[in-house]
Amino acid sequence: MDNISLLLQGFATAVQPEYLLFAFIGVLVGTAVGVLPGIGPAMTVALLLPLTYSLPPTAAIITFAGIYYGGMYGGSTTSILLNTPGESASVITAIEGNKMAKLGRGAAALATAAIGSFVAGTIATALLTLFAPVIAGFAVNLAPADFVALIVVAFITVGALLGSSVSRGIASLGIGLLIGLVGTEQTTGQARYTMGMLALSDGISVVLVAVALFAVGEALYVAARLRSGPIPIIPVTRGWRSWMSREDWRRSWKPWLRGTAIGFPIGTIPAGGADVATFLSYATEKRFSRHKKQFGRGAIEGVAGPEAANNAAAAGVLVPLLTLGLPTTATAAIIITAFQSYGIQPGPQLFQSQGDLVWALIASLYIGNVLLLVLNLPLAGIWVKLLQIPRPYLYAGILTFAALGAYAVRFSTIDVLILLIVGALGYVMRRFGYPVAPLIVGLILGPMGEQQLRKALQLSQGNMGDLVLHPFAATCYAVLIVLVTAGLWLKRRQNRYERALEASLAATTSPAAAVDRLWDEGERPSEVSTDAIRAEEATRLARAARRDRHDER
Repeated sequence: MDNISLLLQGFATAVQPEYLLFAFIGVLVGTAVGVLPGIGPAMTVALLLPLTYSLPPTAAIITFAGIYYGGMYGGSTTSILLNTPGESASVITAIEGNKMAKLGRGAAALATAAIGSFVAGTIATALLTLFAPVIAGFAVNLAPADFVALIVVAFITVGALLGSSVSRGIASLGIGLLIGLVGTEQTTGQARYTMGMLALSDGISVVLVAVALFAVGEALYVAARLRSGPIPIIPVTRGWRSWMSREDWRRSWKPWLRGTAIGFPIGTIPAGGADVATFLSYATEKRFSRHKKQFGRGAIEGVAGPEAANNAAAAGVLVPLLTLGLPTTATAAIIITAFQSYGIQPGPQLFQSQGDLVWALIASLYIGNVLLLVLNLPLAGIWVKLLQIPRPYLYAGILTFAALGAYAVRFSTIDVLILLIVGALGYVMRRFGYPVAPLIVGLILGPMGEQQLRKALQLSQGNMGDLVLHPFAATCYAVLIVLVTAGLWLKRRQNRYERALEASLAATTSPAAAVDRLWDEGERPSEVSTDAIRAEEATRLARAARRDRHDER
């Protein structure tokens, strides 16, 4: 009951006209930027982070949460209508949703994605409301050695399980740890890796690195692969009443619930995130569906389930972030940066020291889900018009905005230079398949892990064995072994899905072509003509109509 009363107090704050306006602005801007091709939630959040600096903490965090959820929602529009996933978690949506759009069912794909995201986001936020305070209350009693174990778990799982290979993930993590060590060491006051530059004595801003990697590096990478000519956009049929038929509802509601059940727990696990959740949801729907032959040809279950899993995982990521201060994805790492910019450190003490802010944030997630449903269903046509922005103008604007945001951090030209250097590093990493998420996680958790390690060694008088003798720490290391083993097995087990993912990320082939590898000989979508798919679809609709007439009788 205490949690419910605190949540009601959070709603009392979040429903104030001022905060409702900030929530609306957040979801509007987040959706608008997230819809743009090639821009995922991480880039959206990093790019718009400087906009919140002039706001009070509560207003800024509510706006930022709206931007985060809006960016997650916006990616589905790009994937369905443009066949361009803004992030790896949207690959499945691009595969199935774009097939539906080509068959004239783009409106149904957009509707099931939006409604599924709303259902999953609401249920996952309710689970966040129930579990986050309990975990935070337990985490308050953890010793420094226990936090060292948690950070090691985050390091190893994020480094080993994200990206195309373990070695590249660990290398990216090492680069992040190195950048995190730049500056003045807090215990001794000695400068480290500053090269005698006074501007680096306070370290390299996480905001600067995030904007450089996700805005500059990503923009350079996408711009280097731009093709000339107009972007082929599939039009959306008007009239929301005709968006989803009774048959579509019948086939979508179970995938929404299954996607939520898969996405939320995976989102709470280090290195889980939305990528694994969407692919597991897709495999689950393909297994349980009665329309297996439609998968890869425009199955609505292939949009409903993964989109629900995607947004449920987004809420699940907030559990370790708010309760333990551990970012398990790149977007979560940038959210921690938003808190830290106001002197607020997410972790076990957050619910006690900043209870009003946290509960207002959780309440705003419920409100944001409603606002996003209202924005995404009727205004799909407006978001489609944003896709018509010429890409050279789009990415030139991103680079300009990123440079202005970097300069606004400390009003220093050196920060702009660092932005370009780290942005070039981000482009090289993307070019050669090195994941950027471990770099951001290492950058944020590196200094935190160093502080906790020093405290643990001081308490144990330098006894290294004490780091693993604590019951909770020993449990963490045992769980680490299980997570890494299960994660690597899952990667091998889902190898055919990973090939499609890597192909889409490398932009060497379209997602529709990449998914052909998921099919046996003679069953690939590329071997089935559009006319054949249309005939199958017409037959299915005729049978559904006859069944509906029979039910009415």
